[in-house]
Amino acid sequence: MLQHGSCAARHGAGVLLLGPPGAGKSDLLLRLMGEGWSLVADDQVLLRAEGEGLRASAPERLRGLIEVRGLGLIAGLESAPEAALALAVDCRPRAEVPRLPEPARFEALGRGLPRFPVHAADASAPRRLALALEVLAGRLSCRAGALESVS
Repeated sequence: MLQHGSCAARHGAGVLLLGPPGAGKSDLLLRLMGEGWSLVADDQVLLRAEGEGLRASAPERLRGLIEVRGLGLIAGLESAPEAALALAVDCRPRAEVPRLPEPARFEALGRGLPRFPVHAADASAPRRLALALEVLAGRLSCRAGALESVS
């Protein structure tokens, strides 16, 4: 299944970045890469069901590419061939991101992932995604909000 979005991975756990064009997916992806995350895919993500979960990869023609607004399409970047998805993130305007969002799910190919909104341009957005992965891995807990039901 081809999904409009981007994907980054940290320690093998993938995060699917969703949102309309201009929502900040590629910019957030670029900042994640600057913090040691791996590029998996930008703009288009191939999703496939595997076991109980979803795996993400880049379409062959887009592997190792990222669109950097104001600079262009950058090629030749090191990228992870694929990642097991752990989380989906909706890139939204700041006014649409509640302080304590209700738990939500991203559904594709009969599989689901925890999902929550982020304003991609926030300086703390990369750290929020890292914290979410820590909660999903059971190293931290979420007492209220989007990931409350998984900790």
